[in-house]
Amino acid sequence: MDLKELYQDIILEHGKSPRNYGKCEKYTHQAKGHNPLCGDQVQVYLKLNKENKVEDLTFEGSGCAISIASTSIMTELVKGKSVKIAKQIIVDFLDMIRNTADIKSKDLDDDQKTKIMSLSGVKQYPMRVKCATLAWHTLTSAIDKKKEDVNTESID
Repeated sequence: MDLKELYQDIILEHGKSPRNYGKCEKYTHQAKGHNPLCGDQVQVYLKLNKENKVEDLTFEGSGCAISIASTSIMTELVKGKSVKIAKQIIVDFLDMIRNTADIKSKDLDDDQKTKIMSLSGVKQYPMRVKCATLAWHTLTSAIDKKKEDVNTESID
């Protein structure tokens, strides 16, 4: 199996069987996001502990396979990390989708890098970039406790 097939399999698997779907108990932060072009909608629920670590991260919503897969992968990669590391992973992911060919994060193991890299091909399809990044922007909004919903039309 080549890398492209592996990446497609990861996206399909997370799109069909998303991880961390539902509302976590006693969440401390939440945010909603919407992609009007594709119809993707996501709501993330974030539970931070006293040490400012992501104790739980779940989501609800609907959308295309790329949007759901990206959200599912994001929840797996960020859970258990400190807010500082989570924010850096978000920045690294967004940079990979927009600019670079690789993920540069030192805070992810090889398996986690493979999962996040499965979304790297999305940059070839500009309309799909917003599908892949919606959840990541929504998580940032939740961490920062922003009141307004995320709308991909107002994001680069």
